Amino acid sequence: MFSKKKITTAYTVEQCTKCNKLIKRKFHDGDVLFTESTKCNSCDGLTRIEKIFGETIEQ
Repeated sequence: MFSKKKITTAYTVEQCTKCNKLIKRKFHDGDVLFTESTKCNSCDGLTRIEKIFGETIEQ
């Protein structure tokens, strides 16, 4: 009778190849696994996309 609305949000996890810091952000079109992405905010190394996943929230 009362159905909850489900919303799925996609996320990308990047890891710095130099200091191994993990950064979680919202998915952007064009994100591809294991490609170099941006510069790390901590050490100026390059980050690589390690994981793309979705989280579902019921409202």
